[in-house]
Amino acid sequence: MRRRRKGIYSRVKDKTMPGLQTSEPGPSTESTSHALLGFLQSQSQNTLTRLYQRPSSCLSVFRLLGPLERQLVMNLLWMDSAIPASMMSAWITREGRKPYEGSLSILSKLHILPNPTAKLALNLTFKTSLRHAITGGGTSGSFGVPADRDSKHPSPSIEALDTYALERWETILHYMVSSGSGRYPNRPSQGVLLLLQRSGLMTSVQGSALQITSSGFQFLLHPPHAQLWELLLQYLHMAEERQMDLVEVLSFLFMLSTMELGRDYSVEHLSQTQTAMLEDLRDYGIIWQRRASSRRFSPTRLATTLTSSAPPLPTAGGAASNTQGQGFIVLETNYRIYAYTDNPLQIAVLNLFITMKSRFPNLVVGAITRESVKKALANGITADQIISYLTTHAHPQMRKNKPLLPVTVQDQVRLWELEKNRVKSQEGYLYTAFASQADYEYVLNYAKQLDVVLWESAAKRCFFGSIEGHANIRGFIERRTAGNV
Repeated sequence: MRRRRKGIYSRVKDKTMPGLQTSEPGPSTESTSHALLGFLQSQSQNTLTRLYQRPSSCLSVFRLLGPLERQLVMNLLWMDSAIPASMMSAWITREGRKPYEGSLSILSKLHILPNPTAKLALNLTFKTSLRHAITGGGTSGSFGVPADRDSKHPSPSIEALDTYALERWETILHYMVSSGSGRYPNRPSQGVLLLLQRSGLMTSVQGSALQITSSGFQFLLHPPHAQLWELLLQYLHMAEERQMDLVEVLSFLFMLSTMELGRDYSVEHLSQTQTAMLEDLRDYGIIWQRRASSRRFSPTRLATTLTSSAPPLPTAGGAASNTQGQGFIVLETNYRIYAYTDNPLQIAVLNLFITMKSRFPNLVVGAITRESVKKALANGITADQIISYLTTHAHPQMRKNKPLLPVTVQDQVRLWELEKNRVKSQEGYLYTAFASQADYEYVLNYAKQLDVVLWESAAKRCFFGSIEGHANIRGFIERRTAGNV
C-alpha cells in the first residue's frame, strides 16, 4: 500500500551560526573596477576604436582605471616602440604577479593593450588621443566648446547649479521611496519613469502606478555616485533600441565629465544624438539649460564628477544643512536612532528600516526593531546594507567610537536576517505507508537515482520528493504494483 500527499516540505537549515562579525565594517571604498568598465569591455573593437578617437574619452577611461592599470598606461604612453612582455614581467614580484596579470587582462579587454602576451604597446589611437588630452586638447572640441559670455543672461552660480542638480535628483529618489502612497511633491518625466522601469527599480502592478521593487529598495541605500551610474548604464543599454549612436552617447558623457563646473558651453558643435540627449540629461539634473531651445548649457556637479571620486552632490544626499555632508545619524546601544535632518528624502530612506518615534525640527527619533528590520528584509534590503548606510552617514561624534557602531546592534540586525533565512520551503509529495521495508527501499533508491529526494526517514518508512520527480516516481510505483518491475 502506498499513499501520496502533496504538501510543503520545510527544511530547517543548520542551526550552527557562523561567527558573527563583531568589528565595524570599513569605510566604503570604490570598487577596484568601475561599473562602466565592464560595459566597455563587452563592446567591439571597432566601437572602442571610434571612442578612443576623442581625447576627452581617453582621459575619462584612464581616470576610471585602477591604480596599477594607470601606472602601466603611463609607463607605455611615451614609448615610441613596443617592449617585450617578458621584460616587464621580470620587474614583477611573485606577490604582485596576480594583480599584474589581472591589470593586463583588463587593458586587453578594453583594447588599450592589443596583444599583452607578446609585446606591450598601447593602442595607437588611444595613445595619440591621451597624449593630446595631457598636452592640450587642440581645436577638435572634444572637451566642449565654451560659449561666449552673455551679459543679459549670465551663467548660473555654482550654488544655483548644486541646488538645481540636488532638486532634480531627489525628485527621482523621492518618487521611488514614496511610490504607492501618492505622497510626492513632484513627478519625474516620462523618460525617467521608463528608465526606472526598464532598470528593474520600479514595476507596474496591474496597470496601476509604478511600484518600487526589491532592487529599488537596495538602490536607495547606495551612494549617489553608484546610483547615478546604475541609471546611466541602463540608459546606455537602451541607446541602440532608441536608434542612438552608442559612441556619441558615451563621448558626450565623457565630455561632460571633463568640463568646468560653473561655465556655459555651446550646443552648436554637438552631434544630432548628443543634442537629443540634452533633454534626458536635464531630467536627471546632469545639465542645466535656461530653456529647452537655448543654444548653451551648463554642466552640474553630477556631470563634472562622472569619472572622478569627488561627491556628485553638494552634500551626501541631504538638504541645506552642512552637517548632513559630514553625517547626521547617532545610534545608541539601546537601538535608538537620532537623525539630525529635516530633509524628507533622508527621513523616507530611514523609514525603510527603522520605526519612527518622534519628529522635531531638524531631528527625527526612532528605533531599530525586529519588525522594522523584517520589513526591510522583505523588501530586499540586507543587514549589511543597513549597517553600511548607518556607518556611512554616522554623525561626526560617533566617529570617535571604536567600533563606530555598537557591536550589539550590528550582531542583532544580522541575527534577525539569519532568522529570516533559516527556513527553506519547497513544494513536493510525501510517500509513506509502504507495504514492506523492501518496497520502501526499492522506491527510495529509484528516487535517489533521479536526485529528487528532499528528505527521508527510515524509521517512519517515508520520504519527501520534489514536485518535478513525482510523475516518474508515480509511474515506477504503478509499474511495480502491476508486476512489470
